[in-house]
Amino acid sequence: MNLHSQSQMVRDFLAMTQVGVRVRLFEEPTLLGSAGTLRANRAWVESESSFWVFYADILTTTNLTGMADFHQRHQGVATLGVCRVPDPTRSGSVIEQFVEKPENPPGNLAFGGILLARSELLEIVPEEGPADLSRDVIPRLVNRMFAFPITDYHLDIGTLESYRAAQTDWPGLAISTATAP
Repeated sequence: MNLHSQSQMVRDFLAMTQVGVRVRLFEEPTLLGSAGTLRANRAWVESESSFWVFYADILTTTNLTGMADFHQRHQGVATLGVCRVPDPTRSGSVIEQFVEKPENPPGNLAFGGILLARSELLEIVPEEGPADLSRDVIPRLVNRMFAFPITDYHLDIGTLESYRAAQTDWPGLAISTATAP
């Protein structure tokens, strides 16, 4: 888990919570960008046959097993989770190429902030400075990656408006309130 803002709150939460999985924390005093973080943690993931990248502002019920199976069958350098969005100017548009936040998007299919990649992706990450997956890496993977359609609940909660919407729309609410004492 990559930490920057409010890192002590995350550490405190994890210390008092039994999450059932091992969590490795990496703190970035200076932001490196989504690809820069991969570069800094390269030794941790490069020996894996594939590794996941999840953007922290995504709330989803995406079928990750289905996506992993798709990735394994297609053998691309990366598999991007893609979904239809109401405002494609706020997202990386997926067409026959990848364009980050286009002014005049050709459609409404967007990168959903979930990526499954092979270690070859690490070779494309710029060696120095902050680097972003959407701007500096994904466009260089055209014809070497695949798109997995996300049809389950999927919401970018990176704005206050969408975060508030998730407070009533999240499918997990029905489960948590049904099992609450």
